[in-house]
Amino acid sequence: MIDIAYLENIKLHSIPRAQQLIALFLLTPNYHLFSKVVIEVEGIEKIPRDNNVIFAMNHTDRYNYWPFQYKLWKTKTFPFATVWVKGEYYRNPIVAKIFDLCSLIPVPSIKYFVQEFFLKKFGRRIKEEEYRAVKNAIDGKTDDIDTRGIKSLELDVMSREHFVEYIDSYYEKIMEKVAQLSQKALFEKNLNLIIFPEGTRSTRLAAGRTGLAQLALHTGKTIIPVGCNNSEQVYPGDLPFAKSGTIIYRVGEPLSIDGKLKPYRIREDFKPFSPEAKSKYSENFEGMTTLIMERINSLVDERYKDLGQDLN
Repeated sequence: MIDIAYLENIKLHSIPRAQQLIALFLLTPNYHLFSKVVIEVEGIEKIPRDNNVIFAMNHTDRYNYWPFQYKLWKTKTFPFATVWVKGEYYRNPIVAKIFDLCSLIPVPSIKYFVQEFFLKKFGRRIKEEEYRAVKNAIDGKTDDIDTRGIKSLELDVMSREHFVEYIDSYYEKIMEKVAQLSQKALFEKNLNLIIFPEGTRSTRLAAGRTGLAQLALHTGKTIIPVGCNNSEQVYPGDLPFAKSGTIIYRVGEPLSIDGKLKPYRIREDFKPFSPEAKSKYSENFEGMTTLIMERINSLVDERYKDLGQDLN
């Protein structure tokens, strides 16, 4: 389980040897011998070589950051990159070990914690209607866990034990560790950081979440929007083996705190991912997230675009 102790034990490396091994012994033969994978990075000159950045990329499939990292690695002029990875993927201990060796950063969701704590306490997986009742309470839609219409002794126990308050408090502490790891990657380990602002995989661009904006405003790091096209056809399933095809990454203009992001700048120190920051600066976070998603939307082909945004 991804808990505070797990995050504290993650070791980040400026040169993740496991990334090099994957590139040499998996991706190189896969892309050039067993399949023919062409990787194009349009606008690669917009990526700084002398400063660390945060890449904001759409998330079309399980592996769409691999070809991007591989292409930058092949140039031998860019820093290595770490990635924000969903906590759910760490349930497989072998996969978790590989991620750790690759210096990746797990970012568990509230749903992940509810599922894991429920399973640990009651010995079964939480049902969808039970989770929805808990999530509504966490989101403040109900004063407590609403068990009306749901026959669940477990929810009654969780309600009596103030489970919602516990999850809120624990999640804040976890995200504080995620922020610390991210800052360490950017400032101490000379790593770039790849974040999927949608928070989950979607062929068509979905709504962005504010985590990227909060981290960027807190660290002052420049955001590089990247539109990924055709990766889901090269990686159509869950296996890490690419089919032949062409993947096109389009790199947008950098978004800096002193430039396009200046209207959202927060000049006083704040704690990212905290309830206080969300309450005080939600307009900054949401406005900046909207801008980032608009930039990504302009960099993807028609079939990936968010239909709710202006496509012209």
